[in-house]
Amino acid sequence: MKTWYKSIQIIIGEIDQCIKSRGDEAVTLRRLAARLGYSEYYVSRKFREISGMQLREYLHYRRLAFALRALRDTEDGILDIALEYGFSSHEAFTRAFKKAYGMTPSAYRKAPAPVVLRTVLRPFDCYLLGIGGTGMAKSTENIKIYFVTIPAHRFLHIRNYESIGYWDFWQKQSAVPGQDCETICGLLDSVGGKLDDVGGDQPDSGSGQLMAFINAPTGRICSWGIPLAEAYGVRLPADYDGPVPPQMQIMDVPEGEYIVFEHGPFDFETENQTVEAEIEQAMREFDYEKSGYRLDTTPDRVFYFYHDCKRFWKYVRPVVKAAR
Repeated sequence: MKTWYKSIQIIIGEIDQCIKSRGDEAVTLRRLAARLGYSEYYVSRKFREISGMQLREYLHYRRLAFALRALRDTEDGILDIALEYGFSSHEAFTRAFKKAYGMTPSAYRKAPAPVVLRTVLRPFDCYLLGIGGTGMAKSTENIKIYFVTIPAHRFLHIRNYESIGYWDFWQKQSAVPGQDCETICGLLDSVGGKLDDVGGDQPDSGSGQLMAFINAPTGRICSWGIPLAEAYGVRLPADYDGPVPPQMQIMDVPEGEYIVFEHGPFDFETENQTVEAEIEQAMREFDYEKSGYRLDTTPDRVFYFYHDCKRFWKYVRPVVKAAR
């Protein structure tokens, strides 16, 4: 199964290309089998194990997800969108859209509320599978360290005051109705205008979703001695006034100064733990006194964590000028 989780990006890419070229289920399955080197029957069976749904069902929801974004982000006619994404008529598209999202395409276009896009597939993750790069970092030469001023924005998210780490966070959230990983990622994927969205197909590959830590009155005590809440969400423009899903919250983040510890692209499977050790060493050894800054422990300051092996791994930590 590990091999199949490692192939998820390939699988999604092939499915999306088939949708864009208007391929049906048979064409999509044939292309997947050829790309992965297995029989069509075997690919169909393993896909169901990974996704929890038949390929036909996944294709249906994936087409609806593409159509939803077109309704949200373009002025194309509803019938044109319906035909572009494989629906035979305006009526067929409307029925499918309403069944999936509880509203008609025209109603969504007038008021694009967040909805759960049901096409989240869990990617390969060395933490989940217990493998990955090993060894301790011996230097911090691979880490760029710099200061930035981040403009005011809003942060739409869920948070947990007790979790420790990514997987513990999602395990605890899965016990809260409507806050499991698939539901939250599906909701956030439907939100337009995300500041960090570069068009990735999965939450951890450029879709604008990220982990964060929030200085809080209560919460787990971090390594520098203050309580933190762990959070997962998206950054939005400061003037965002769209709806907020009932299981989420939104906060205003004022303009502020931050220090960034950044590592470039790396191989997720073999280097993840090594990169993590390097970046943690860099943060631990940084001389704030010489820089003229200190970490800002003010309540509600947000500390962002970007993990995208194709682009970077970086921590963005709030700072203030140190008193002289």
